[in-house]
Amino acid sequence: MAKKEQPPATFEAALKRLEGVLESLEHGDLPLEESLAAFEEGVRLVKFCQQKLDEVEKRVELLLKDDAGRFFTRPFAEEEGEGN
Repeated sequence: MAKKEQPPATFEAALKRLEGVLESLEHGDLPLEESLAAFEEGVRLVKFCQQKLDEVEKRVELLLKDDAGRFFTRPFAEEEGEGN
């Protein structure tokens, strides 16, 4: 347990690992120390995923500002240049 976990490379990898951690905790057969370590890893993974989601949200917000800095909405599936 002394070895430090490497941060996940992607959001998807973190989410998959988090699902595994949750499954092992829900199963309930881990010793106390391993449960605590798994919980701590889960917290780190949740923070990582939240950070990635926040970064994506900011990028999307920037992409949806007009030249005057006003936000606007359009359907997600709308292709660039369509209907403009």
